[in-house]
Amino acid sequence: MRVGSKRFLIEVTENAFAYIVVMAMFAYGAGKIVQFNGAADTDLRVSEMTGMQLMWAFYGYSKSFALTLGVIEILGGILMIFRRTRLIGCFFVLTILTNIIIQDIVFSVNIGALRAAVLYSVLISCILFIRRIQVIGAFKLLLSPNQLNVNRKQNVIIVILSVLLFMILRIAEYYITIKL
Repeated sequence: MRVGSKRFLIEVTENAFAYIVVMAMFAYGAGKIVQFNGAADTDLRVSEMTGMQLMWAFYGYSKSFALTLGVIEILGGILMIFRRTRLIGCFFVLTILTNIIIQDIVFSVNIGALRAAVLYSVLISCILFIRRIQVIGAFKLLLSPNQLNVNRKQNVIIVILSVLLFMILRIAEYYITIKL
């Protein structure tokens, strides 16, 4: 690939888009260390809180939860740095950003945060479009029929045993999750 070629310019653009998102994920992820400090300490009743105050109090209630979110954001950013893991990172971060966008809308978080999350999602969507051949190939692979050579009788046995195991696991789930 020569400098100035179409492929070269596309790769430079993809990297720039990825680096913008990566830096944001690092900043937002690291910010979780202090972002919600004291947010749960309020004298307001739930009915008196704005949507943003309610969401902030929810996230501020557990330091470990906020830190977990931060680690997930940073991990997604790390995956996006390298071309080999970039698609995985894109889907990882896009999932996180979709959740953030929904929360920002539903809880009326300030418009700047919403715009940032939308911007990063658009940049990731552009990367996925640039890599659409790989994305389509990955989905084809994931959705392809099982390559095992199983006959009709084996399929019936597999379904019956699967249903029996499902029933056993559901019974176990019931006894594990009931209050004692």
